[in-house]
Amino acid sequence: MSRVDSWLRTYCPNISPDQYQITSPETSDYNCIGWGAEEDDRWWDPTDPDQYWPDQVPRELTIAAFIQAYATMGYISCDSVEFEPGFQKLAIYARDDGQPDGGQPTHVARQLPNGRWTSKLGELEDIEHELDGLRGFYYGTVAQILKRPASE
Repeated sequence: MSRVDSWLRTYCPNISPDQYQITSPETSDYNCIGWGAEEDDRWWDPTDPDQYWPDQVPRELTIAAFIQAYATMGYISCDSVEFEPGFQKLAIYARDDGQPDGGQPTHVARQLPNGRWTSKLGELEDIEHELDGLRGFYYGTVAQILKRPASE
């Protein structure tokens, strides 16, 4: 069993081995926030001043700050997780902490042109998966969907 298989079994019990595929080697060069932005060469982190975060966006671990960060790349809020030809979507997961701001962001997944989703799992591999597979106690649930026109 690979490290990612073991990690998913522990932290994402709603996904079974036949519901995802590993799509990259393990690396600490980037994280899920950067991967959402299609960057595989830097780690995005609003809480670490030594890591990248878009200028003029508050360095805070909030859904509002994540929305602002991705807005710098042309993303806007939307209500549907369904695949829309001509658009690329992001899903921001959060654990509901009972606060009116929707909870603390925990993960970002990006929709692929085939309608499935891609995620970078910390320093582990990227996986292709169904959106609901990562739902659970570790990542929480999808709190916000963003979209922008897909680049050709």
